[in-house]
Amino acid sequence: MKHKQQIISNRDGALQSPWQTGLTATIMPTSINPEIIYDVLIVGAGITGMTAGLLLQQAGKKVVIAEAHTPGFGTTGGTSAHINTFADTTYPEAESAFGKKGAKLFANAINEGYAIIKSHIDTYKIVCDYEVKPGFLYAENEEEVKQLDEIYEGAVKVSVAVSYTEDVPTPVKYAKALFFEDQAQFHPLKYLQGLQKAYFAIGGVILENTLITDIKSLEGIHTTTSPAGVIRAKAVIYATHMPPNLNLFNFECAPYRSYVMAVKLKNETYPEALIYDSQEPYHYVRSHIIDGQQLLIAGGLDHKTGHEDPEKAFADLEKYVRKYYNASSIKYRWSSQYYVPVDGLPYIGRMPLAADGIYCATGYNGNGMMLGSVAGKILSDLIRKRPNKYQELFNPARIKPIDGFSEFVKENSDVAYHFMADRIHIHETDSLKRLKPGTGKVVEIDGEKIAAYRDELGVIHAVSPVCTHAACIVNWNAEEKSWDCPCHGARYDINGNVLTGPATKNLPKIDSYEN
Repeated sequence: MKHKQQIISNRDGALQSPWQTGLTATIMPTSINPEIIYDVLIVGAGITGMTAGLLLQQAGKKVVIAEAHTPGFGTTGGTSAHINTFADTTYPEAESAFGKKGAKLFANAINEGYAIIKSHIDTYKIVCDYEVKPGFLYAENEEEVKQLDEIYEGAVKVSVAVSYTEDVPTPVKYAKALFFEDQAQFHPLKYLQGLQKAYFAIGGVILENTLITDIKSLEGIHTTTSPAGVIRAKAVIYATHMPPNLNLFNFECAPYRSYVMAVKLKNETYPEALIYDSQEPYHYVRSHIIDGQQLLIAGGLDHKTGHEDPEKAFADLEKYVRKYYNASSIKYRWSSQYYVPVDGLPYIGRMPLAADGIYCATGYNGNGMMLGSVAGKILSDLIRKRPNKYQELFNPARIKPIDGFSEFVKENSDVAYHFMADRIHIHETDSLKRLKPGTGKVVEIDGEKIAAYRDELGVIHAVSPVCTHAACIVNWNAEEKSWDCPCHGARYDINGNVLTGPATKNLPKIDSYEN
């Protein structure tokens, strides 16, 4: 069957990440036979979905992957592409919630995710800018030093290689620092393409632009009607970052936006390491050669989706970069989304309150490359009825009311606040005429709220501001040109089309108003 070339340029926001630059993918035209009952339907073609799909197809399963957009459209295409032996949920935090054994298993899972990536690169000879680099984490004040010491002790307990160092390649003045050997970085979309090529070679099927909105289960068969036709499968994996529609994870994971810049430096003194500070929110820097040009990758300043100003986040990040580095120009800037689990660890396995044979993976915090990879292995093992040492630790049905209760209340009272405050306390009086080209805002007209965006030609794009997931009011993201829900992280483009779940329905369009 003849292949076709497709330019990979779209992602879940208006800003281009460097991973899209000059990238072409070889896509095999695929279609489904409605008479076939697949062994597995995987919803989502990011790192989790492609890893699980490849492993299952290798094991002799008939797999179909349905992607709502194109592979890597979501967080995989917007990641900062760090591969670590430590995690955003620290090992002391994991021990506090899950005990010494749980913390050790978590560390093993992080390392196994790392090993899976390296194994795939070696096995399939994937050229994806993979490089091993030293990692550094430093503290700038007394409180951060205390946290750093705890991280050191926790890492030692779970046998993660770590040591103190007085030689961090950073211009920032620091008080104390840790060294983590053998960290790594890569080009996430080149890697994803390598998995895709290997998956196709053994008969795997990918359906692009195929949004799965609903699945009906009967007698062990799961059926969905998609743009590609009727799909039937014995098992389903939601590899969509957040499972679609209303579910338990809406109350157990909080959506966050993270900001990244790729910067050209005047003096060409790029750090050959992965470097992190201990601030809250934190910053990180590394370097990467993009399209033949070395750039500083700097990021951080994470905040809950839809809660703070993305323009300010980018301004603060640029201020930070220019303070410490001799920046020549900002070549790229982009943001991405991830979910923070209430008890610190991801949810991977059988989906609670769903039919037998439906699985999911979510709550990776900022460590999606490693955890998404190990999730693919866990899900493959579960579907194949093979034991996996992580399945209980990451079981989505686990209940930890003591450890997670305070964070649970905090996250969901925040959701409740937005649900009510956006309706009762906000009195928007701006008219459409005040809306400048290239800007969007929730405005009130004739007593009704609308989400309005005026494009560069002056045309108004008006949609309902009520998120179709749980009826919260969306906020305008001026950087990514998207409508972001502050409750559970659903995002929509200027025409109300779903960019990221858990929503599956578009925002209803509103007839244009006179300018």
